[in-house]
Formats: sequence, structure tokens, C-alpha cells
Amino acid sequence: MSPPGDRPRSRVSRVPDRADYDLATVGEILDAAPVAHVGLMEEGGFPVVIPMLHARAGDQLYLHGSSASRLIRSSGGSEICVTATLVDGLVLARSVFHHSVNYRSAVVFGTPERIEDEAGKLAALEAFTEKLIPGRWADARVPSSQELKGTGVLRMTIDEASAKVRTGGPVDEPEDYELPVWAGTVPLRTVAGETIPDDRLIDGVEEPGYVGEYRDAHS
Repeated sequence: MSPPGDRPRSRVSRVPDRADYDLATVGEILDAAPVAHVGLMEEGGFPVVIPMLHARAGDQLYLHGSSASRLIRSSGGSEICVTATLVDGLVLARSVFHHSVNYRSAVVFGTPERIEDEAGKLAALEAFTEKLIPGRWADARVPSSQELKGTGVLRMTIDEASAKVRTGGPVDEPEDYELPVWAGTVPLRTVAGETIPDDRLIDGVEEPGYVGEYRDAHS
């Protein structure tokens, strides 16, 4: 991944002390975010941003969709921008101007390439599945050759990236600390609820242990 000085568009200019250009930090945010947003220029010359599932292995980012989807169709060597954001809390200051959120965000640039071989597609789809819930790939039916033909999978080397993180409580103007206004942080997190078994389950099929482990870890 290129350092930000080489390609300054990834350098954070607004509150730069919150920036982090380390791939490990960027990767942690991508791994924790359930959805990424992919920005690209459509063939007609207009910009499009698409929410997508994603997976990562080192500096390789994987995206997938229908072979007929606009991202897969327009992935002929054109660079894209991928972003992911996690909101960790609402920050309520004494002044409306200083209200904020605690967050972790990542912005990634790269040029995707299509994975055409079946083994490569299967490896990428395994990464997607295991990111959703570890243990699922070995338990469920793998895609058939026909299903793989209808699925487009992109692999993108993270050429350039930046992360930005805000933590902590509100920061007010010195004179505002004397105001009789409550200030503080409301933490936010995504939690897993009770599972809802499919109504067409075969009798005797029990919930896998990895589902319960995931629920417990995210409750």
C-alpha cells in the first residue's frame, strides 16, 4: 500500500490527528464493518455508490455480485473507491455546534480484477461466508458450477487507504462548560438477537453451535 505522501488524495486534511494510514487499522475496520460502499464511474460517465458485502485477506479486498451487476460489468481496469464506517456512539455537547459521533471509518482505493477460475471464486466466496459467521462454509452446500457462472467475484489490491477514528467525549468551548446543559456520550453497537429458525427446517435439525457462539459474542 502506497504511503499517503505519494498519493495525497488519501491524506486526511480535516482533523488530521484522527487519521491512521496503517493497513492493520484499515483492515480491522473493514473486517468489523458488515457492509462497504463502493464508488465507481458508470459506463455512461456518471458516479454510482453501491452498498455491498465484502471480505479481506491481507491487502486483498474481495467484492462479489451477480455477473450482470453494474460493478461486475464495469470492472474493466477502472479504479474504484471503497468505504466502510462503524458508528460507536453519539457525542452530545453543551453546544449544538460541537455535537458529534464516535466512529471508525476507512477509505480504500484500488483497481479490481475479475476472478474467473472456479477455485479462485470458491476461495473468495468462502472468505465472504466466514466473515458473515465463522463456521458456516463447512456446514452449508457450496455453490454449483452453474451458480458460480452467474456470480461475479472481484479481487482488489489495496493500493492506497486511510482510516479515521474519533473516540472520547464532547469537547466544548471553555465558556460553555458553565452551562447547565447535560453533555456526554451514548454508546452504540450492533447486537445479535434471538435466532428465528426457518419454518421449512427438516425435523431434528438443530441450531449449529457456531450460531449460538456468534450470538453470544454479539449480544
